Amino acid sequence: MNIDRESVIRTQMELSNLMGCPGHEEEVTDYIMMRLEKLTVDKAWIDPLGNVLAIKEGTDPNGLRILLDGHVDEVGFMISHISDNGFITVTTLGGIDKRIILGTLVQFQSSNGERIIGVFGASPPHITKQDEREKVPDISDMFVDIGCDSYEEVIETGLDIGSVGTFYVESIQLNDKTILGKAFDDRTACNVILHVLEILSDQEIPNTILVNFAVQEEVGLRGATVGAFTLDPSIALAVENTMACDVPGVSPQKTITKLGGGPAVTAADRSLIVPKKILERIKEAAGKDEIKWQYKKPAYGGTDAGRISLTKSGVPSGVVSVPCRYIHSTAGILLVDDIINTIKLVSNFCKI
Repeated sequence: MNIDRESVIRTQMELSNLMGCPGHEEEVTDYIMMRLEKLTVDKAWIDPLGNVLAIKEGTDPNGLRILLDGHVDEVGFMISHISDNGFITVTTLGGIDKRIILGTLVQFQSSNGERIIGVFGASPPHITKQDEREKVPDISDMFVDIGCDSYEEVIETGLDIGSVGTFYVESIQLNDKTILGKAFDDRTACNVILHVLEILSDQEIPNTILVNFAVQEEVGLRGATVGAFTLDPSIALAVENTMACDVPGVSPQKTITKLGGGPAVTAADRSLIVPKKILERIKEAAGKDEIKWQYKKPAYGGTDAGRISLTKSGVPSGVVSVPCRYIHSTAGILLVDDIINTIKLVSNFCKI
């Protein structure tokens, strides 16, 4: 299977640099719609919630209707308060470890389309008690400083209560095999699915391929819920980014996945027990090109697949993930080969 490595790298970095907090994913969905215009799909549209939905009809009217789901949103922040002297308080959108926040750069989307940069701060350590310095403050006790000295000045930048932001980092290629950037959860899946559609665009296959680039996953799997209802699949595969724990201090039994192990296949998590027939289909897809793959250790996390599986009378669903270190943080690290092997596996999954 011929996959353009440079296209995979370029797409990953472009998607990473876009902003797409839950409920505010337009930068990402506009990019995806632009890419879909260049691919052979029979229909693509944005639904009322904001999901990008697409259909590539199969040659067999009795073939499977296979849903590929990857979410477009990323963890982030929403402004909850602006003080009289221009400091901003935020609440989180999605799960973020407070230990990584202090001193982190953040970017907000203003009402006029500009990006407003700030830094997370807290009371200086020089004026706090020692026991306070040893504790990580709650995010609600931190503040964001964007360089303004009044409430009015903040409002003039185009920010207000409800404005959203995310980590400020530009994606970079560390070397030939490794990429660093934000929002890999789950822009990596968007990258995978776009390349799967490119591979399938000039092929006739019996199965109809349904796609949901889903919104608002990080705040309750919302886009997957309505997208699956609309598309009415017979089986589904959620494509995700998942925790690679191959770092110092983590025991083998707690290493959920590792970089370089290939796509991670879920047997079960907190939202789903993958049906045997879906697991066997995934394994068969991997075997077609002798694709290197790994299991994701069970019982951690949940994905869109859990919600999709409960749609209408039930949809047998599975999950394939690209391993990534430091997800839900300022920047993650992943391997290009893991993305490429996931593209191969998902492409084969569609053609069986």
